[in-house]
Amino acid sequence: MRLKTLVIIGAAVLALSSCSSSKTVLPYFTDISAIEEGSFDAGNYTPAIKPDDELFISVQSEVPGASAPYNLPMVNPASRDQLTLATTPRQQTYTVDSQGYIHFPILGRIKVEGLTCEQLQAELTKKISADVTDPLVTVKLVNFAVVVAGEVAKPGKILVNGNRISVLDAIGAAGDLTPYGERSNVLVIREENGKRVFHHLDLNSSKTLTSPYFYLQQNDYVYVEPNKVRQANSKYNQDNAYKLTVISTIVSAASVVASLVIALAIK
Repeated sequence: MRLKTLVIIGAAVLALSSCSSSKTVLPYFTDISAIEEGSFDAGNYTPAIKPDDELFISVQSEVPGASAPYNLPMVNPASRDQLTLATTPRQQTYTVDSQGYIHFPILGRIKVEGLTCEQLQAELTKKISADVTDPLVTVKLVNFAVVVAGEVAKPGKILVNGNRISVLDAIGAAGDLTPYGERSNVLVIREENGKRVFHHLDLNSSKTLTSPYFYLQQNDYVYVEPNKVRQANSKYNQDNAYKLTVISTIVSAASVVASLVIALAIK
């Protein structure tokens, strides 16, 4: 009996020690002192246009008739509300083809891959200015979205309204990391030049603030790895579920055998 008690105590001590050694550091950027002040270069955060991107491009001028030929036709998609059937006109968008081009009215086929929205806006303004006085060109990336998964409160797709979103913005929009999220190993997967590249970010280190992956691009996938505590709990639950299944099977089999024995004994 005493030996059994010692074994239980020893197991409890080992469990506590393993949990304490696998604790996750909850604060971000622990290498920055609480009284320290400083700054980091913001870097380039504007995403470049890629194949399959959806672009909204509008051309306006003081003379609407002069700029009208440079715009795609309006469409009237039906949108049903609770009471009536209403239509809201909107301008069509451009889809970048696999070679990085769009077909623009009047100007024809234009290479847009690799340009930012601002650069494309400047290029179109220059070309349209040959026929239209002081054209106002607006270029927006419609499909700018990222996905955050793993140990966050609200995993899923996040739509970006502007031209900038950092990994911290994305994690914040996903409800922040759970206590089980491994802050030292956040994975970012990105498509570049026809390949999927990946990079690991350490949110405990201020070096992340200057990483080229700190600002996300369209269709980036952010994955927060579970820490050792979460993995240990998951394994424990799976093992228990397996044991319960085995025990249930044995009990069911024993019940069937007992029923057969009783039935044979009665005969």
